[in-house]
Amino acid sequence: MARALVVVDVQNDFCEGGALAVSGGAAVASGLAELLRSGSPARAGYGFVVATRDWHIDPGPHFSDEPDYVDSWPPHCRAESLGAQLRPELADVRFDAVFDKGHHSAAYSGFEGVGPSGAKLGDWLRERSVDSVDVVGIATDFCVAATARDAAEAGFTARVLLAHCAAVRPDGGAAAKQRLEPAGVVFA
Repeated sequence: MARALVVVDVQNDFCEGGALAVSGGAAVASGLAELLRSGSPARAGYGFVVATRDWHIDPGPHFSDEPDYVDSWPPHCRAESLGAQLRPELADVRFDAVFDKGHHSAAYSGFEGVGPSGAKLGDWLRERSVDSVDVVGIATDFCVAATARDAAEAGFTARVLLAHCAAVRPDGGAAAKQRLEPAGVVFA
């Protein structure tokens, strides 16, 4: 069985200067680029490295001019836009696949995403005999937490690497940990 690294939504719009910036997002991108540089011993520790992207075509009420920052948000990560692209720091990272989510609705979990062949993330991982995932990215308290929760619910051993995450709220990492540890998600 193999371990995969799931890099969640490290996109321009979620980093400083983006439409829905998360403080520390650019640092997460830089840290992941360092971790995953070609030839890095850390890269060899994962059988697969995948990324997810928010990729909104027409997400309906997920976008709002008066967002509540729980269910609705300012427009962000519009498909094909510069804001939806993975951060430039990750340009040299060789991802085994990229899974896009949220085409026509809100989507927080990477397990809602589909890859280029149309496969869902969970199916893609199972086809490659992955049994455990490390989840990193933006934002700890939203998309990272949802991805880790869905990984555990799908039967994968799930671990969140907090050193490679950024949260929307100052207590977002602690809140996600409190919610998800009872579901079997490990925080490292």
